[in-house]
Amino acid sequence: MSNTIREAEPGTSASKVTPLPARAAANTPVPLDHRIARNPGMKLDLGFMESVRSVNRSALERRVASLTKRRSIKADNQAAWLLRAVACMDLTTLNSNDTEERVRRLCAKAINPFRRDIVEGLGIAGETIRPAAVCVYHPFVATAVDAVRGTGIHVAAVSTAFPHGLAPLSTRLQEIEASVRDGADEIDVVIPRGLVFGAKWRELYNEIVSMRAACGDAHLKVILGTGDLATLRNVMLASMVAMMAGADFIKTSTGKESVNATLPVGLAMVRAIRAYFEETGYLIGFKPAGGISTAKASLDWLVLMKEELGRPWLEPELFRFGASSLLTDIERQLEHHLTGHYSANHRHAMA
Repeated sequence: MSNTIREAEPGTSASKVTPLPARAAANTPVPLDHRIARNPGMKLDLGFMESVRSVNRSALERRVASLTKRRSIKADNQAAWLLRAVACMDLTTLNSNDTEERVRRLCAKAINPFRRDIVEGLGIAGETIRPAAVCVYHPFVATAVDAVRGTGIHVAAVSTAFPHGLAPLSTRLQEIEASVRDGADEIDVVIPRGLVFGAKWRELYNEIVSMRAACGDAHLKVILGTGDLATLRNVMLASMVAMMAGADFIKTSTGKESVNATLPVGLAMVRAIRAYFEETGYLIGFKPAGGISTAKASLDWLVLMKEELGRPWLEPELFRFGASSLLTDIERQLEHHLTGHYSANHRHAMA
């Protein structure tokens, strides 16, 4: 740890720990709160950032390889983990041809994610297992809010000139405020990557602080665009700035980059989350997004979270997948678990 004098908030110390709240079953219909003490952020601390800037890529890659090879989840255990993956999912549509009807279909799939025969075969008819949120562009927020009303499913809006973040800050903040007015209770914002390349940490910090203020009570997920950031050092430092500025979640990608969520990048980000927790006592969520389309991939990410951060980060309050086609593959895998056969995608209702 650097011995540089930190700009931490008064009363914040490494010994402070926020107790975990009591937890209900995944996605039980409840008032739309997020149940984790919100990260208030802290003053930008360049000394703390200096202490975490060194990232050993080869060590991270070895760690990821060992996690995915030595953990084999089979049979009933695999089915249970896949149900957990669904409960931690942000079911997403972010296409240029999105329509209100498409968003309503997405919400219907979120409310009833599995075919009835699968629900009955798994014996989960009395459970409420649904994606944690639906994620849409701003014009469809009101449609989604109306479609999932009363279900406990959150509505997330991608804002701030998604996916590149290159509009004026005032425009990006107005977009956040408009999504919140329409009912979004989670806002996924994207940072301008150029601020990272220029090491303009103060400017990046100030922008995210402004975004957090514009969100009000809505939770803030900060998308780093890791496929564009070039180095794991940039990923680590951008993660830390976002958390210091008050992010509730840090997120890998928009899904529009040429390279999206990868396990080594995810490992660097969750270790940044761990370092921030050890420094402040606040729990920060993590959302990998982009390219996670198979049940097997979702299990790899769940194992990573369990091994690196522990059981609390297997709850939707602290972990989300950004996914569109993943739910269909999980449903196919669950049917295989029950019947021994894989079905075609078209046998499962599409979002």
